[in-house]
Amino acid sequence: MTNKVGLALSGGGARGYAHIGALRALERHGIPIDFIAGTSAGSFAGAAYSTGLSVDEIIHFSGKLSWYSIAGFSYSARGILSNAGIETFIKQNFPVSRFEDLKIPFAAVCCDLETGDEVILKEIGDLAVAVRASCAVPGVFAPVATETGRHLIDGGVITPMPTRAVREMGADVVIAIDLMASGATFRGIPRTLVGTLFQSAMTLLRAASKSQHYHADIIIEPRIAHIRPDEIRKRDEMIELGEAAALEKIDEIRNLIEQEQPQELRLQA
Repeated sequence: MTNKVGLALSGGGARGYAHIGALRALERHGIPIDFIAGTSAGSFAGAAYSTGLSVDEIIHFSGKLSWYSIAGFSYSARGILSNAGIETFIKQNFPVSRFEDLKIPFAAVCCDLETGDEVILKEIGDLAVAVRASCAVPGVFAPVATETGRHLIDGGVITPMPTRAVREMGADVVIAIDLMASGATFRGIPRTLVGTLFQSAMTLLRAASKSQHYHADIIIEPRIAHIRPDEIRKRDEMIELGEAAALEKIDEIRNLIEQEQPQELRLQA
């Protein structure tokens, strides 16, 4: 029996374009993806791929993304900006906008602002709202209110690398794509508020993300240390670096997928 493959996609702001490059490498080399879990930027990339869109289609419409298209003035005291534009963008560009209609099972990881609990949205409900909540960076974007009265914020606060979430979905082999592991070697300071807040939090997020590596079988770390998390304009470079990092792991991934499961696992399947 072929092992089931799960992708865990970390947060990382605009660095999320590197996820798309990694997906392109996996797609072109015929690596099957059975489950995807994403946090923040990883939730956006993972949700897009889970709808059945090809990587080339995702790259095409991602060119429309900008901070101005996803962020607007917030009327909430809990955040400077609203990221309602993410929800609008998804509903305009994704072929489906509900979990029930996805081609690949997907989970978006968020955090409950009141309790601090991890919240995993999957299987049923509004995909666009889930991704928006997973991307609601605290202090920048207002929390996203759910129908049940919860107020959700960026999943990166508690789970920047959702390896455990995708393992629990049923993945035998977990591929983690970590956009924060390579650190930060760029010089100077960010020129935007979003960039400043992202950079200030990178050290803590990097440590938290690496603490989740033990749940993964393969870890892909694109060499994007020189790119700030707010530099959307470097989209093409990040896609190329994500693809290059994934290509280095293709043979290792194939070997793991093709390994025969222990007999006790086969009996449970």
